[in-house]
Amino acid sequence: MIVVHVYIHVKPGCEEAFRRASEENASQSVKEPGIVRFDVLQQSDDPARFVLVEIYRDAAAPGLHKETAHYKKWRDAVESMMAEPRKSAKYTNVYPSDHEWR
Repeated sequence: MIVVHVYIHVKPGCEEAFRRASEENASQSVKEPGIVRFDVLQQSDDPARFVLVEIYRDAAAPGLHKETAHYKKWRDAVESMMAEPRKSAKYTNVYPSDHEWR
């Protein structure tokens, strides 16, 4: 499995619109066969900062996700909300093991 953390800083005043767009994207993303989990987190002490936690079944799934209509809609909707370019980090899960997620 592949775990991706996407770090996002939005412009002041864009927090609610970003959250709504991200919740819509996440609710569609979890229906994809290659996605195990898709969380949208908002930082408690700085509500303009978010982290998306995306858990994929295999290496092909992130690319397939980026081809979906809901991802493209989200990407286009939030582009102007960014205070800085989003950053991501990819991880391989150590625990729990793959079979415990299925």
